[in-house]
Amino acid sequence: MDAILQSKALISLPTNPRFRVLKPRPINSTTLKPKTLDGFQGFRVSSNGFQRFQCFGSNPVGFGSKGSNPNGLAPKFPSFPLFKAEAAAEGVPLIGGDEPNKILGVEVSTLKKIIPLGLMFFCILFNYTILRDTKDVLVVTAKGSSAEIIPFLKTWVNLPMAVGFMLLYSKLADVLSTKALFYTVIVPFIAFFGAFGFVLYPLSNYFHPTALADKLLSVLGPRFLGPLAIMRIWSFCLFYVMAELWGSVVISVLFWGFANQITTVEEAKRFYPLFGLGANVALIFSGRTVKYFSQLRQNLGPGVDGWAMSLKGMMSIVVLMGIAICAIYWWVNTYVPLQVRTRKKKEKVKMGTMESLKFLINSRYIRDLATVVVAYGISINLVEVTWKSKLKAQFPSPNDYSSFMGDFSTATGIATFTMMILSQFVFNKYGWGVAAAITPTVLLLTGVGFFSLILFGAPLTPALASFGMTPLLAAVYVGAMQNIFSKSAKYSLFDPCKEMAYIPLDEDTKVKGKAAIDVVCNPLGKSGGALIQQFMILTFGSLANSTPYLGAILMVIVTAWLMAARSLDKQFTELRREDELEKEMERAQVKIPVVTSDNSSSTSEDGPLGSGSSLNPAVGRE
Repeated sequence: MDAILQSKALISLPTNPRFRVLKPRPINSTTLKPKTLDGFQGFRVSSNGFQRFQCFGSNPVGFGSKGSNPNGLAPKFPSFPLFKAEAAAEGVPLIGGDEPNKILGVEVSTLKKIIPLGLMFFCILFNYTILRDTKDVLVVTAKGSSAEIIPFLKTWVNLPMAVGFMLLYSKLADVLSTKALFYTVIVPFIAFFGAFGFVLYPLSNYFHPTALADKLLSVLGPRFLGPLAIMRIWSFCLFYVMAELWGSVVISVLFWGFANQITTVEEAKRFYPLFGLGANVALIFSGRTVKYFSQLRQNLGPGVDGWAMSLKGMMSIVVLMGIAICAIYWWVNTYVPLQVRTRKKKEKVKMGTMESLKFLINSRYIRDLATVVVAYGISINLVEVTWKSKLKAQFPSPNDYSSFMGDFSTATGIATFTMMILSQFVFNKYGWGVAAAITPTVLLLTGVGFFSLILFGAPLTPALASFGMTPLLAAVYVGAMQNIFSKSAKYSLFDPCKEMAYIPLDEDTKVKGKAAIDVVCNPLGKSGGALIQQFMILTFGSLANSTPYLGAILMVIVTAWLMAARSLDKQFTELRREDELEKEMERAQVKIPVVTSDNSSSTSEDGPLGSGSSLNPAVGRE
């Protein structure tokens, strides 16, 4: 028993193994075909009588060898003493053991992880859709503000707060457990959104410095409208930043970090694209929810702030969904046996914040991931702000603006749901590299179409009038289509590709790299696009005048995105091969004793399965 295993204790034998004798049926010499022994399904016998698979048993007697039947027709086989191990090696079923329970071809243990993860993703994206639509309504339609506030807000408020959160998160990750860290991060979000709907917004007129902002605007001029609007409606801007951080922190860090810890690459490849199916049902329903609450004003009397009532209803739902997310997370950790995947690595080196950032920057793999994330943020932002300025001109009322955004979210959910169904085919048929290249290609094509309509929309006025549309309304619809296609490609392909890329990394690089990329690089991409827009506004006078240059910049950014994705594909494939090779080597190191019919264990000079072992099928074939 001391020579059972010398690597990992993957198999343990009972103290008193019970033996049972298996009498295989004789083999007819006239049909010397490999025969499967009863009780050994899947293990075949070669033509000379030796087992093709190394299993527990004594050396069989071959045809024509000593001890065979003299007539040569039906050689005798000795008894095969078998024992049942108490545990099997990971991924290797026991001989004669029970098959794991499956539902629709999926193991029950896997479903107990995947279904709650899908429900969590549903609730998180349901909230994110409401928050994303509401934040734009608040800062764009507020008095004394416009869509021009967004570039300044993303650069000078959102990015610094994202960096600050990343530093705080890194510190908390060193002192808190994984569960405590999850609750510590998500509960303040839930509390803030509830307080905003019922306290901050109703009282905003009392603490917003409107008079000071008006005085400064008269002194500095209209070109400072954006920066001054941040001060004028600071509580709305705080809501905007918290909504942005919900997408970066709760979705990318908390949810995907938890999912990556408890799933394998094979499970991720099969189920990550399917998470979006349930999540985009959430987009559809949350879009309907936003539209329903946005239309409450129609049933209210005069003098009632319809938008305040709508905001209270939507924030109440956000709080309830947040509680549901915490409950699902608690249930998974309490009732589901989890096996955390970790890669072997050298002894962990204690690094400070700056050293950690330097380590991540020097990693080519992390650097390519950061390039992909930043490129997406810049590309989508180059189009989005211009579209939102057109949207406010068409729908100046907060309720009308929010109602349109509800329809927009529903359409996005339907489009993404469709692409989610196709995404699994793309992953299975073409692999990670092709899936990662689809999103930048879609964004480039749709962005060019939107900019083209802005530049050449005037000559199309008579044709648009025949369809009952103005050039402004047409620009709103085309911009909406661009955002729908881009976001659906992001949710169905870009996000799963990005999250799958983290799985082969070691735990330290995964945690710190993910926090740096998702919390810093995502806002950095949006802020980079905002900086470009600010420069264009100051240089050419308006975004409309800088449209041709924005189109050229978009092409450069997407080209860099495609190059980083190609480089990442090669590295991801290599890490996958290393993982598979490591697993094969671990299984090959498992040493099993030979249990003979006289209940004795035989070992050789080379080990239990050495070249002289009776289980070695190569022996006697020469």
